[in-house]
Amino acid sequence: MLFKTIAFTLCVFCAVFVAAPAGQAAEKAPDSYKVQFETSKGKFTVQVTRKWAPNGADQFYELVKKDFYKDCRFFRVVPGFMVQWGINGDPQVQATWRDRKIKDDPLVASNGRGFITYAMAGPDTRTSQLFINFKDNSFLDNQGFPPFGQVIEGMEVVDSINAEYREQPKQGAIQAEGNEYLKSNFPNLDYIKSVKIVK
Repeated sequence: MLFKTIAFTLCVFCAVFVAAPAGQAAEKAPDSYKVQFETSKGKFTVQVTRKWAPNGADQFYELVKKDFYKDCRFFRVVPGFMVQWGINGDPQVQATWRDRKIKDDPLVASNGRGFITYAMAGPDTRTSQLFINFKDNSFLDNQGFPPFGQVIEGMEVVDSINAEYREQPKQGAIQAEGNEYLKSNFPNLDYIKSVKIVK
């Protein structure tokens, strides 16, 4: 029952703004690609498999290429469940992406430990917010959360991301005030220093 409540929260917490009709990312991603995150806790690498969730993989590819995730804070960390991020620290940048909703993908992979998935606010509402599963959360599979990749290096870094604030940061405030709000109120949040596509 607890995890069902948390899963529902994954949806509701993203429903802050009303966006434009769902669409697709501008560029088709490679069938498989790797993305390395350098964080305040160290590095981890995600392997994306496009056939698992083509729309999600394409959107992520574009977000990475445009350096969207640089300086993003891991604002929601629930031990034994998942770590979430993907609201840009600059409200102006965030405003250009919060309406970039993509269409749902059918489920192919499962939400196992280390798998990366979009947070969402209902059908066809995925934009930029992501989470990585700390454990086997396959109960999310039938709730509209199709993974598009998995951590292949540095899962110990993901496990070590600071969880002291749990779910205290308010997404509406992050959207409106960006990292200024997070730095002032939650100064110990871990964050992304850089992100890049690697071979």
